Amino acid sequence: MKGFLSILWIAVALLAAFSLSVAAGIFFPEEKVNALWLVVAAICIYTLAYRFYGLFLAKKVAELNDLRITPAHRFYDGKNFYPTPKYVLFGHHFAAVVGAGPLLGPILAAQFGYLPGFLWILVGSVVAGGVHDFITLVGSMRRNGRSFPQIALDEIGPVTGIAAGIAVLLIVVIAMAGMGLAVVNALYHNPWGTLTIFLTIPIGLFMGIYMKYIRPGRVKEITLIGVFLLLGSVIGGHLILNTPYALYFSLERQTLVYGLAIYGFAASTLPVWILLTPRDYLSTFMKIGVVLLLAAGVVIISPVVQMPPVTRFIHGGGPIIPGALFPFMFITIACGAISGFHALVASGTTPKMIDRESDARMI
Repeated sequence: MKGFLSILWIAVALLAAFSLSVAAGIFFPEEKVNALWLVVAAICIYTLAYRFYGLFLAKKVAELNDLRITPAHRFYDGKNFYPTPKYVLFGHHFAAVVGAGPLLGPILAAQFGYLPGFLWILVGSVVAGGVHDFITLVGSMRRNGRSFPQIALDEIGPVTGIAAGIAVLLIVVIAMAGMGLAVVNALYHNPWGTLTIFLTIPIGLFMGIYMKYIRPGRVKEITLIGVFLLLGSVIGGHLILNTPYALYFSLERQTLVYGLAIYGFAASTLPVWILLTPRDYLSTFMKIGVVLLLAAGVVIISPVVQMPPVTRFIHGGGPIIPGALFPFMFITIACGAISGFHALVASGTTPKMIDRESDARMI
């Protein structure tokens, strides 16, 4: 069995190398690249990275040990410190870090060609972003779930701790304003989207109560129910478009701003198991589902990439980003590969809810 697995992993590595070579134009340089090779390369590289590099970080660097008691158990209070199944917690963490940034960055960086951004996302998320987020999560977990500014205060001193706290506050304000603006613009006079997102709130509340009181530990069961209700909310949002009820969900920007503020306050003050975690877990199915459907569409249609691998704007003078490829590529695609904002999530709610240390690797 071990011999078969070794041959399988070698085959995956060879497929990854070949796919990358085709995507980069090394093989068949005179022909346009099929987008299928980009998907194959990404799947192979991420699979290898999680299996080998992630395992190395977990065992040799972080030395995860399930015999250690996590803060969720040591400081259990039923509010912020709450042991959560790893798949549910993964959903919360994924939803917290996946916003508009990973989408807008690659689009803006397309002026350099498809290849630089593609390679930076592949390499950066593995050797930079994944390591950054994982080590931050483990570090916070080993320090009783403390946040990044609190760790800086304890480990370095009060001046650095206060400076980090101020910097984090400013980053959160700017990030929330940017993401809030994107959400408001997307839902402005959009009854379908507004109703769909609105319905995820009672669905999330129901899922939290279900896992806490009605059927504790039945994660698969409530997941199926939640996904079914989520699909129903998407269909329901479409069905009301041509009805008088659409007017109730065709909201102005100011109304949406107040609504987001009220939801943010409720989600951050209520115990995590009631609304924040289950709703994030639910929304993750929508996000990952879209990614999988896009990948499946590329596999089925196999479109040819019309954009060149590299454009003349790598030296500067682009229509959107005036700077050269280095260093502007890494500024443009930040959240898609590595982001300091992720350290705030990895040292925020997530380390307070990890059930076992080994769950950190998957999350």
